[in-house]
Amino acid sequence: MPDSALPADELKIVENFRGSWAELKAEIAKKVVGQEEVIEQLLTAIFARGHCLLVGVPGLAKTLLVSTLAAAMDLSFSRIQFTPDLMPSDITGTEVIQEDKATGERVQKFIPGPVFANIVLADEINRTPPKTQAALLEAMQEYHVTSAGKRYPLEQPFFVLATQNPIEQEGTYPLPEAQLDRFMFMVLVDYPSRDEEFEVMKLTTADASVEVKPVLSRSDVLALQSAVRKVPIADSIIEYVLDLVRKTRLSDPDAPDYIRKWLSWGAGPRAAQYLILGAKARALIAGRFHVSIEDVKAVARPVLRHRLITNFNAEADGVKPDDIVAKLLEDTRPLKEPLGSDGRISKVLRT
Repeated sequence: MPDSALPADELKIVENFRGSWAELKAEIAKKVVGQEEVIEQLLTAIFARGHCLLVGVPGLAKTLLVSTLAAAMDLSFSRIQFTPDLMPSDITGTEVIQEDKATGERVQKFIPGPVFANIVLADEINRTPPKTQAALLEAMQEYHVTSAGKRYPLEQPFFVLATQNPIEQEGTYPLPEAQLDRFMFMVLVDYPSRDEEFEVMKLTTADASVEVKPVLSRSDVLALQSAVRKVPIADSIIEYVLDLVRKTRLSDPDAPDYIRKWLSWGAGPRAAQYLILGAKARALIAGRFHVSIEDVKAVARPVLRHRLITNFNAEADGVKPDDIVAKLLEDTRPLKEPLGSDGRISKVLRT
């Protein structure tokens, strides 16, 4: 529940955010059974203006989830099936020569590719070579595409939601670290529970169709993204985020011994940015207009797991990035938070 002690303007922002969040989850649940944590992380990234990488075996409704989300938010959607023969121009678009019927002259015209959509599903992104994977880099970071020396802006909001199959290695191309770093979250999609799988069987084998209705508009999504950026965060929590990220770097004097033992590379500045933005979005979901340490901890694994490059020692010890993040969260102690970080106390301090 939203904190009723908040000022009226802040309370309205929180209530609008939580209302939109609840409507979206309810609409997605019409087609996607379970996967609560996955849906929460996906929506958190979207409202924080981040891209997502969904990792899971085939058949776990990753593609269905993304297409349902696009329909519920009334955003344009395109799906790119990544294959070994896919070319960069197949994603971004291409220049073609056309004849001007009025003058008879031949002119170049840019034909936009499937990347020109609000939500782009990059299906099995690791099945195409790095040259084609890199075609998304400019779009993900700069929100435009360059062709023949001319820039073509992408309409906001813009998200790349990519899927990756972790069990097949033959004929795949692991994403380069530079592109992995562009994804705000790496979301692990696990098998459903027995009860959830029972519901899936009933839903998908019956002669019935479920219609997903749009509950948000493009302007609504942009307003919710703006609301996330307005959430205040105490300096002490920013210090905590920096401590957490900098400890992953082998060259940092405060890095624990297990970091130097298990990692060959740590997280960069984007990790700290995404930890803060993800924590801000989660604070609004919880009905607060300030960030807590628990918000940071809640998004630490999806933000950091693909930014920690483990070495042979970690593989030999059976240590995964999530295990290292868990140890970092346990070992990193936050500074004492100022009184103003509590929404109820900050209201009293204002009066």
